[in-house]
Amino acid sequence: MTRRTIRQLIRAQAVSDGAGVKIYRSLGLQQHLRLDPFLMLDCFGSENPDDYIAGFPPHPHRGFETVTYMLEGHMLHEDHLGNRGHLKSGGVQWMTAGRGIIHSEMPQQESGAMRGFQLWLNLPAAEKMKAAAYVDLDPAQISLAQLPHGVAKVIAGTLQGAYLPTVQGPVRGLSTAPLYVDFQMHAAGELTVNVPQGHNALVYVYEGEAVIAGQAVGRHVAAVLDDGDQLTVQYAAGSRFLLLSAKPIGEPIVQYGPFVMNSVAEIEQAIRDYQQGRLTDGAAATKVFA
Repeated sequence: MTRRTIRQLIRAQAVSDGAGVKIYRSLGLQQHLRLDPFLMLDCFGSENPDDYIAGFPPHPHRGFETVTYMLEGHMLHEDHLGNRGHLKSGGVQWMTAGRGIIHSEMPQQESGAMRGFQLWLNLPAAEKMKAAAYVDLDPAQISLAQLPHGVAKVIAGTLQGAYLPTVQGPVRGLSTAPLYVDFQMHAAGELTVNVPQGHNALVYVYEGEAVIAGQAVGRHVAAVLDDGDQLTVQYAAGSRFLLLSAKPIGEPIVQYGPFVMNSVAEIEQAIRDYQQGRLTDGAAATKVFA
């Protein structure tokens, strides 16, 4: 067994996206701050409606997947395929842009807290031009693991580890084999999680503090991990953190705003397709996790 240590700490920076939504961005803050296949990780959270009310009006994507996880609040997703999904507290939206999708994400509240995450997950070249697809996972579909000091919400992959229950999330069967777990701890303690050798992994702390291999990780900090097959995390009472891991794709990445492809020529084609109304050509697909 090889314990993972911290390779890099990325402190999230306050930025604005969409029509003025205030977020904390760690991965994707700069193009070199990625972790294959993770392209971007945004954390949004505010009780001030001015920070989120303008939302994300219609915009295009091609070449990757977006994963939106709501901690609190109510967001409406609509896209050119005719999908209309209400994303509420505890729910997850898993969208494959594939060859092209145009969608909007708009708050359905005028006050109160809105908190959550959006992750951009790259697709390999062989999947970048597949049909766009979308699925909503309501809170009852998210797998829960009861832990001695809290609870783990398993969105993707399988949670396993020393003295931990083995729990499989609803998202599975993807080529990058992602693991996406939200740990919410009510008391101080320590846990050890199995993480596949060779998969890239990170921990993002969004409440409290965690310690990995003797190094403290504070709030709104992403800890990019070295390789290994186990991760041990010590945490304070009230700490909350995400664990993300996935199989790296190992292909060139060329990004231009909402388009992520493998070459400049493919990006130029995506821009032309969008300008000429051909970005979303092709049949829609129903997203199914096998």
